[in-house]
Amino acid sequence: MATAVHPAAAVPATAAPAPPRPPPVRAALGHVPQLHAALLKSGELTASPKSFHSLLEAAAHGASPAQLSYAVRLFRLGPRPPLSVPCYNVLMRAFLRAGHLEDALHLFVEMLDAASIWPDQHTVACALKLCSRIVSLDAGRGVQAYAVKRGLMVDRFVLSSLIHMYASCGDVAAARLLFDAVEEKGVFMWNAIIAGYFRNGDWKEVVQLFKGMLEVGAPFDEVTLVSVATACGRTCDSNLGKWIGGYVEEKVMLGNRNLVTALVDMYAKCGELGKARSLFDGMQSRDVVAWSAMISGYTQADQCQEALALFSEMQVAEVEPNDVTMVSVLSACAVLGALETGKWMHSHIRKKCLPLTVVLGTTLVDFYAKCGCIDSAVEAFESMPVKNSWTWTALIKGMASNGRGREALELFSSMCKASIEPTDVTFIGVLMACSHSGLVEEGRQHFDSMTQDYGIQPRIEHYGCVVDLLGRAGLIDEAYQFIRAMPIEPNTVIWRALLSSCAVQKNVEVGEEAFKKIISLDRSHSGDYTLLSNIYASVGRWKDAAMIRKEMKDMGIQKTPGCSLIELDGVVFEFFAEDSDHPQLREIYEKVEEMIGKIKVAGYVPNTADARLDVDECEKEVSVSHHSEKLAIAFGLMKLRPGATIRLSKNLRVCTDCHSATKLISKVYNREIVVRDRNRFHHFKDGSCSCNDYW
Repeated sequence: MATAVHPAAAVPATAAPAPPRPPPVRAALGHVPQLHAALLKSGELTASPKSFHSLLEAAAHGASPAQLSYAVRLFRLGPRPPLSVPCYNVLMRAFLRAGHLEDALHLFVEMLDAASIWPDQHTVACALKLCSRIVSLDAGRGVQAYAVKRGLMVDRFVLSSLIHMYASCGDVAAARLLFDAVEEKGVFMWNAIIAGYFRNGDWKEVVQLFKGMLEVGAPFDEVTLVSVATACGRTCDSNLGKWIGGYVEEKVMLGNRNLVTALVDMYAKCGELGKARSLFDGMQSRDVVAWSAMISGYTQADQCQEALALFSEMQVAEVEPNDVTMVSVLSACAVLGALETGKWMHSHIRKKCLPLTVVLGTTLVDFYAKCGCIDSAVEAFESMPVKNSWTWTALIKGMASNGRGREALELFSSMCKASIEPTDVTFIGVLMACSHSGLVEEGRQHFDSMTQDYGIQPRIEHYGCVVDLLGRAGLIDEAYQFIRAMPIEPNTVIWRALLSSCAVQKNVEVGEEAFKKIISLDRSHSGDYTLLSNIYASVGRWKDAAMIRKEMKDMGIQKTPGCSLIELDGVVFEFFAEDSDHPQLREIYEKVEEMIGKIKVAGYVPNTADARLDVDECEKEVSVSHHSEKLAIAFGLMKLRPGATIRLSKNLRVCTDCHSATKLISKVYNREIVVRDRNRFHHFKDGSCSCNDYW
């Protein structure tokens, strides 16, 4: 709610700025005691208020506690002439610089209580800055009341400080009311109102204000540009952002590290990673904020390997990461499944005793969950002093995707008992948990509860979860009727969930209908043709299966290349199906051949239906044996110590052949193998999988 302010009394249309004060005569800080002694000896210290003021300012200007203490003794103990308003102002500013906010406030109150001391416009501006620092709206209003009473609201510096105070204390509406009442606005005033919207995360208003400045020809400086460039990144306003970048280069402002960092952040968030990196590489000195901005840009653009590579450079440069860096790097590790790198980050957090904020803690929980380490995710969750709904949701979704659905539902119950309001994303995790654990009735209840108890309208993702839930349970017809009754138009994700269910349940009729709906919306997805072909093959309709494969080939639809990632000793290795680029290629293929031979003895029969379409019949068995996850698993068997868990990430859904093979590999080699595919986690152990062969 906006605060009542007094624009009419406060803001004349044209207020003349206060005349500039002459610069004080300052002695070198180390010579203050000698100057003090000389003034005492000459008697000028007590006779000349100007000399005392200059001495006090010289002492107060020092940065060390000893120098500030010297200034306080001068002020309090004397000998000195009677104290004046400028002397109080000197010490107030010194307290503010040193962060002694309570002392500064007491000094201002002392001035108000003194009979012969009247705070001037400089005192009021300093007091308002103090109120901004301690975020005290009540104190700020009190200072404003004094300024109105004394007629000090004609001073532009007072007005700018008042606008800054309201904005800093969260009452941007009051700040804007004052701002709009001023006809002639200086750069400090514009920066004050922009900073207010900036702190409140109102990025669009920051951009609009700056565009308004350009229209009226208002002055701006580097401080303005830092805020606006950052806002352009948040709003993806690349046009204005590029204009600012061009202006900065034209005016030779690239020496301003904060400004260049803001531009790096802006370009990265607007997808101009090449330009962002060029600016970053050209910086003469980079602080942790600059490194974090560039790393975050790579992570947000899903260029996670580049993010980790840059983080390695940051370590070589011996720049200490902060919590923003940690969040970006952990997010990149989560995408890549880079468990060892993420674990190092966690140990670094502990070693440096960094506070586990909600954002950092939630990212840590999400990282462990996405690496398939649910027990570690739970430990991170329990170690957090404060959790919000996103924290609970991250763990619920992690448990669901790792096949621990009942635990996810128990956690959701605990969340509700803790009076944490679930979000629509929370319910996606809850419905996923029900789906992966076959809890049909519970899933129906939670879907209804979402609207009835929490007023959350289902989105397309929630409907997709219910279709998947019913399909997994074999309720294909009910899933089909559920789709037809949806109040929103089903998309390809909905129909694809039904088609996947039909492939498992061998339901040709509904599968054909789902396929028709999909290709009416998107004909280019290779996986849809493969699923329908597999449905035909599963019921012996080989001609129809071949026809679908031929149609796919004739249309030039290529299967997305399979890609698997595995991390060893902090390095992420990437494998593609039938890879030919790895430096240890010969040894890897020899290991694959050994691996296939051993699991064949254990009962493995290659499923050549999962081979590439352009491969001759005689080569299909070799083709499926060279899928990316088999190459990555073979590499893991070569490099990891005996018995160590093999963890990898796959960009596509695990094919039937690789799923069957990996179950047997886990048994024959006595290894736990964790595979994260496009849909979920597969924990292979002793010849079985956590997905219960439904994925």
